[in-house]
Amino acid sequence: MRNPVRMWIWSKLAWPALEHTGPVATVLALGILSCALPARAAPVSFADFPVVIFCEFSGSTSAYYFSRLSDGKAIYLTPDRQAGVITIDGEAQRIGGERAGTCLDKTLKELRASGQAFDLRK
Repeated sequence: MRNPVRMWIWSKLAWPALEHTGPVATVLALGILSCALPARAAPVSFADFPVVIFCEFSGSTSAYYFSRLSDGKAIYLTPDRQAGVITIDGEAQRIGGERAGTCLDKTLKELRASGQAFDLRK
């Protein structure tokens, strides 16, 4: 998929530079533009997420086990089929149901700091 920001920059800034300048100025202009564009994030992997997250709701604690990684979203499941999803920089969200436990809207950093998320030891 094409990045619309890069396409706009190319159409408004880079292409006119190619038409009206010499090769050295064009290379310099394109180099400066490429530095201004956001870098792609490194791909996320299983190693980036905790293997289990504990959440409490109404005095009952559930263990959510890392089940799947898809499009940067980690899906966690409990043995009784409750599910949640979280991204590297996002907040934990429940999939289905309306129970709001102690994990809801917390980031991975917050879950780790509160002792609710556990990683495999390396």
